Amino acid sequence: MQPISRRYTFLIHEQPPAVVIEDGGQSHELSPLWLRERTQAPDQLEGMTQQRLFDSHAIDADLTLVRAVRVGEQRVDLTFSDGHRETYDLSTLGDELGETDLFPVAEPWDATLAPQQMRFDWNRVLNDPAYFQASLDAYLRRGYIVLYGVPTDPERILQVGSHFGYVKETNFGRYFEVYSRPSGNDLAYRSVALGPHTDNPYRDPVPGIQLLHCLVNETTGGLSTLADSLKVLEQLRQEMPDGYELLKQIPVRFRFVDAGTRLVTQRTMIQTDDDGHPTGVHYSPRLDALPLLSDAQTRLFHRARQRLGELLADPAYEVRFALGAGELMLFDNSRVLHGRTSYDSNEGHRHLQGCYLDADGPRERFASLLKTHASIEEVA
Repeated sequence: MQPISRRYTFLIHEQPPAVVIEDGGQSHELSPLWLRERTQAPDQLEGMTQQRLFDSHAIDADLTLVRAVRVGEQRVDLTFSDGHRETYDLSTLGDELGETDLFPVAEPWDATLAPQQMRFDWNRVLNDPAYFQASLDAYLRRGYIVLYGVPTDPERILQVGSHFGYVKETNFGRYFEVYSRPSGNDLAYRSVALGPHTDNPYRDPVPGIQLLHCLVNETTGGLSTLADSLKVLEQLRQEMPDGYELLKQIPVRFRFVDAGTRLVTQRTMIQTDDDGHPTGVHYSPRLDALPLLSDAQTRLFHRARQRLGELLADPAYEVRFALGAGELMLFDNSRVLHGRTSYDSNEGHRHLQGCYLDADGPRERFASLLKTHASIEEVA
């Protein structure tokens, strides 16, 4: 793995003492508080976990740097006003600065993305760490992958789910069966068409990842559909900036009710990160309710969600394919909306199993593989 610190140039100033980084032509002085908190001293960090052995919140807010001297190419000796003195490894500081860059950046896609690019052999994913890492990379970039060659024996989906993360149990169980049955407690358990949607927007937290594993498919209908909300939201924001902002800021009610369960929560339809950038949507026309707004805002909100739905179902943004026996699709439940075309249950049997994972599993697996790869390189 290429050290993240190589993206940065460290400048050490002795008078007045300062540590400055340059990145892409921009410079930034690192605060003495930031540096002191990131101590690398073995008496201040527990070795295995790298958790602090002191309360960093108790550091004097007026802390200053009183001495800074470069020691070789990648080390700097720092002395702080609280008396702490330490030699820092600059490459370790660089890793701290670029830690989030370890992960692939999300790449919005539309119907021009060839589904073949997103297909991976389950047996190789299970047994080849480099190939598994490639599948995780594809998932983190595009929000979904399709595995093939997955055995169709009962509960195999739990093995696949555990390989990619942590299975989340819900009122549907650790996994659920998807086939046509008139008494099912969700429309997914009928043979009707399902428009693009996210699962369980009424739950807190919403399941991060969904798996759907095809055990049998003897029908010509029931095609799976996927659409990337990140790409669709780019268009919605361009067409309807005011409506986009309403969907991002105003929470709506999502509700699920069956004979023994009632789940209700409030959340915005557009999901964002801490910087306000979209990361996905909460979208299910079967389960949401318009918020209480003025008449003008209600109409704008409705037009915005209406247009969002139109774009999600637009063939320009949708990939459509038959999920055959032994194939499993794994997708980000908030980013990539899924649906299916209708099918005739008289034509043959169609049986899928599904389960949910917490969202952080693939990122954890990806980071662990990078760490293992880096350790092997060090030994070599």
